Amino acid sequence: MKLAELKRGLSLPVIGAPMFLASGVDLVVAQCTHGVIGSFPALNARPAEELDRWLTEITERLRRFEAQTGRLAAPFAVNLIVHGSNARLDEDLATIVRHKVPLVITSLAAPDKVVEAVHGYGGMVFHDVIALRHAQKAAASGVDGLILVCAGAGGHGGRLSPFALTAEVRAFFDGAIVIGGAIADGRAVLATQALGADFAYIGTAFLATEESIAAPGHKQMVAESSAAEILYTPMFSGTHGNYLVPSMVAAGVDPQEAALAQPRKMDFGDGKPRPKVWKDIWGAGQGVGQIPAVVPTAQLIERLTREYDAARQALVPEMVL
Repeated sequence: MKLAELKRGLSLPVIGAPMFLASGVDLVVAQCTHGVIGSFPALNARPAEELDRWLTEITERLRRFEAQTGRLAAPFAVNLIVHGSNARLDEDLATIVRHKVPLVITSLAAPDKVVEAVHGYGGMVFHDVIALRHAQKAAASGVDGLILVCAGAGGHGGRLSPFALTAEVRAFFDGAIVIGGAIADGRAVLATQALGADFAYIGTAFLATEESIAAPGHKQMVAESSAAEILYTPMFSGTHGNYLVPSMVAAGVDPQEAALAQPRKMDFGDGKPRPKVWKDIWGAGQGVGQIPAVVPTAQLIERLTREYDAARQALVPEMVL
């Protein structure tokens, strides 16, 4: 598959980020049928046998959409955790190969085995990175694209500005580049293109949609929060990530303690049930202040498209001058 084929059916240069316990079949189908690449983590389909059913349903619903409307649906993607702790990796990869998933998004470790398998049927592999050394290792594995998860991204995001990381990566990598981090409106999508990216990576805004399988309280908290209520801490998983402060308070965690936590697994050791990341402690990006309500995915994409078009039209005359 060529990059141009991956962009078929797109109305916006956007990939919906795969969100643990939030992205599911309905969200992916809604994203793809409204012009953005939809994705989900393979681990959201539980047990492992459910992944086959999810992929079958997504494929059939997208084919039905195209037959009924005469319009192309955007491609979809599946996220694989490429790490020794993922006991499902081989089984999930085999299922993905059997279904010939157009795009596979890999995370956490060098995706050599995945690249070989996916390229075998003509698919593409993009890899999540938060630093230059991660990007260099992934590029050496032969990935087709790099997803730069920059400062402000929900969940396990990096610290670097997209202005810094994108320039350093583009200096040695000529494949597709995706930029993520606090992107929640159409103007920000256009900005990623100005930096030289092929796609913007949007997660939190899609979390707060009706089709998302996130907990209703999580969705509502996203809609009610601002950037000031996002805390970057390694307390809950051992790796730095952005989380909603109100969810910490509700789980009995002192945000000041979380702010001082070091990058290691924390032991609460006080007899209280330990809050679980994603289940009790909810992730979100710094773009939450631009997400005022829980809405249908179609409505969100319409807003993003309208803002993107307006920003592009407003900037073109200035750029010509």
